[in-house]
Amino acid sequence: MSIAPVEPPVRVCVGDDDVLLRRGVVRVLRDAGLDVVAEAGDAPALVAKTLAFRPDVAVVDIRMPPGNGDDGLRAAIELRGRLPGLGVVVLTQHGEPEYAVELIGDRAEGVGYLLKERVGDVDEFCAAVVRVARGGSALDPSIVAMMMRPRPVPEELARLTERELAVLGAMAEGRSNAGIAGALLISVAAVEKHVTAIFRKLGLVSEAAGHRRVQAVLRFLTSDGLTARKK
Repeated sequence: MSIAPVEPPVRVCVGDDDVLLRRGVVRVLRDAGLDVVAEAGDAPALVAKTLAFRPDVAVVDIRMPPGNGDDGLRAAIELRGRLPGLGVVVLTQHGEPEYAVELIGDRAEGVGYLLKERVGDVDEFCAAVVRVARGGSALDPSIVAMMMRPRPVPEELARLTERELAVLGAMAEGRSNAGIAGALLISVAAVEKHVTAIFRKLGLVSEAAGHRRVQAVLRFLTSDGLTARKK
């Protein structure tokens, strides 16, 4: 009888200058079986500890000392550049889609952007952290909704139907096919057909399914309409 290998727990670094909130996040993650290897209260310490401990994912607030501006975001972007395999979950009270796009850059793998006031389910939060650690994405639905506000649709996305755009938006939130089906009130089979059509229309036909999902989300999140609105 063969025994399936036990996966090591996801290793996490948590950065937030609010001590009570940071300790709360650490407790929630540890209770869920994740290994919090370090925590930091300012951006330089977050960078130093993340580089030292090399976790699978960092959970970061945007506004952190020393500048109390977007120091946490800058630290996250720096870490993604220096540690390409690192997942980053921004946990913030600032619902700015431009921040999400800046964090994503040209690589959608391993990115999460969640709003503190909307994280009401501990299990979903921990699942999002694990998903990002493993190269997936997790975006707050309100951020995705702001990205989908009426704007010039780039030619690449103009090929998609309204339903396919809705499916792509749900994919950006990190939903599985079953989750998309539940949110849009359609069957899983219908979702699978829409996802296949999205891959085909975006020219993503030769990569593994997981990679194609990430690439499709990247095309959506960094579309010309949104980046033009950011400038």
